[in-house]
Amino acid sequence: MTDEIIDWWWKGFPAQAAGMSVSAFVADRPSLFAAGFNWPIATLRASAIDHNIDVLATWCKDRGISHAPHGKTSMAPAIFARQIAAGAWAITAATPWQVRVFRACGVKRIVLANELVDAAFVRWLAAERATDPEFEFVCYVDSIAGVAILRDALDAVPNGAGHPLDVLLEVGTPGGRTGCRTPDDVRAVARAVAACPTLSLVGVAGFEGPFGHNRDAASLEGVARFVRLLADTLRELDGAELLDSRASSYMLSCGGSGHLDVVTAVLSEPLGCSRPVRAVLRSGAYATHDDGLYAETSSMAAQLRPAIEVWCQVLSRPEPGLALLGAGRRDVSFDSGLPTPLWRRPGSGGPLLPLRATISQLNDQHAFVDIDESESLDVGDLVALGISHPCTTHDKWQLLPLLDDERRVIDCVRSYF
Repeated sequence: MTDEIIDWWWKGFPAQAAGMSVSAFVADRPSLFAAGFNWPIATLRASAIDHNIDVLATWCKDRGISHAPHGKTSMAPAIFARQIAAGAWAITAATPWQVRVFRACGVKRIVLANELVDAAFVRWLAAERATDPEFEFVCYVDSIAGVAILRDALDAVPNGAGHPLDVLLEVGTPGGRTGCRTPDDVRAVARAVAACPTLSLVGVAGFEGPFGHNRDAASLEGVARFVRLLADTLRELDGAELLDSRASSYMLSCGGSGHLDVVTAVLSEPLGCSRPVRAVLRSGAYATHDDGLYAETSSMAAQLRPAIEVWCQVLSRPEPGLALLGAGRRDVSFDSGLPTPLWRRPGSGGPLLPLRATISQLNDQHAFVDIDESESLDVGDLVALGISHPCTTHDKWQLLPLLDDERRVIDCVRSYF
């Protein structure tokens, strides 16, 4: 990617750095606290990201599972590059526009973990595949209507866009998101794909998220039962000769961020299909992890490190036991828990000190901190917040300082939201 120029449009970046390239700004590795950032600013810890990527790459390799990390979490090419270098088989997208971003960043294999019913994008995709024969793409289908949209869009492309478009049949659960709900639906959609020469049914996919993040026995069994349903569906389609016999291998894919242990245990089981089966995990939140949702629920929490901190100032101490910080819903995630105060740094400088406090509510630009009167926290002090749910913090920041373990700025990470 091009070397970004720093200016007012990058939230929180120093006014005195306006007009500088990122490489010039980070050349001397300035301290986060001396670089002139306008608070709040979200930061990423390089060592935590690298550690997390290596942990999951090793986990998947040891179990014979391919990893297609979900790019929607960070939308950051620099993180994709690290994941691919560590062995990621593909990058997962959620929307057609995300696919375009990933292609602009040079990603060669993309899983669109969603139904594709955008005819204009299908035409763009056909042209992209024709231009780059090495580009590999697969998307979901869960309805005859969706299959018809793909068929009609591809039929309008000269030569049918070359080789058939690979699709996965998505299986869902009642009350969940997308995906076929019944065996009859599965067979009907599979037959519709089989009747379309420009489409190739190569596997089955699903999302276990509707079963929640809890680690109680009922939730874990629900997740395992759903992943087994995906495996059973793949076997049944194979036995009915509804998968494309031209495929050299088939695919079985699941999400896995919250229940990585359960999902990978089932994905690793022998399937007995007529072709080799590539099991594909789509976990994405692991790379930057968090101090909330996934720290509390992920089976990998003990092995992963939170990489995101949002630094902000104490704006006011209007009454005993209450502090107001200059960060709010525009700056940190709040959909799956509120942020956690981690550290404070006195406004006059000095070492970081642990902070025992709780965020009780967020406004757009303010955080309400409940704090014991014995705890020192003064107007002008800096506070580091740990976040809960990385996906909805990343999307609030398009350029983030990348820090070393001494919180010196060593690079910046560009996100495309």
